[in-house]
Amino acid sequence: MNVIDSHMHSSFSPDSQAEPVTMIRQALRDHFSHICFTDHMEYNHAEEQFELDVPAYIAALRRLKERYAKKIELHIGVELGLEPWLADSFHKLLQQYPFDFVIGSVHVADGLDPCYPEFFQGRTEKEAYEAYFQAVYDNIQAFCEFDILGHLDYVVRYGPNRNRFYTYEKHKEIIDEILRCLIEKGIGLELNTSGFRYGLGHPSPHEDILERYHDLGGEIITIGSDAHSPEYFAYEFTKAQNILKKCGFTYYTYFKERKPRFEKL
Repeated sequence: MNVIDSHMHSSFSPDSQAEPVTMIRQALRDHFSHICFTDHMEYNHAEEQFELDVPAYIAALRRLKERYAKKIELHIGVELGLEPWLADSFHKLLQQYPFDFVIGSVHVADGLDPCYPEFFQGRTEKEAYEAYFQAVYDNIQAFCEFDILGHLDYVVRYGPNRNRFYTYEKHKEIIDEILRCLIEKGIGLELNTSGFRYGLGHPSPHEDILERYHDLGGEIITIGSDAHSPEYFAYEFTKAQNILKKCGFTYYTYFKERKPRFEKL
């Protein structure tokens, strides 16, 4: 079995034009036996409308799950855009719908998405990164009913200097607090390969953070491409597996019916 891509989007997310069936066909071309959709669910995103039509989404994916049952196993996941004040809404959502897998991601800090330059105005790059990491920590404290934390250092994609001066050591205190909190609450960490697509030369989070998570006792690690179109499905997954091995991992994780499954790398 190929490594499962546990983070990918379709046209149910407003930032993707890919019909779900095109992503499935790409997975079949690449000889994958499993696929997991994790389209965006964000109530009142800072700048755009990312609220998922959950009934339509689940109905469409269930039809495809049945249609392709003999060729591929389809998992239905979701990526929650975390903000502390949304904890009750997300709790009710997860009680109502039977997702296989739930990613918790922070796309908004201090009321802004770091993809917009305004997030960095009036503070140094280091201060902006610290503000984002603090928002990640605050979100985990407010709501912990998700399975893994997505792209922990998402903010670095958009910094004025991106990752030129960014290191784990510069933000070690708050990042370690995040990692310890995840481990304590039984939440996993994602290796997101989109950093390679964005030209950073590293996954998200950086290898040093992945290694630190392992050293602290973290065991739940998923791999996701964050693909929004078929050509980026399972992007740089061989590299991702090699990174995890170098960080000390011997297994990676995927989820089915909200339960972690461990597969040897």
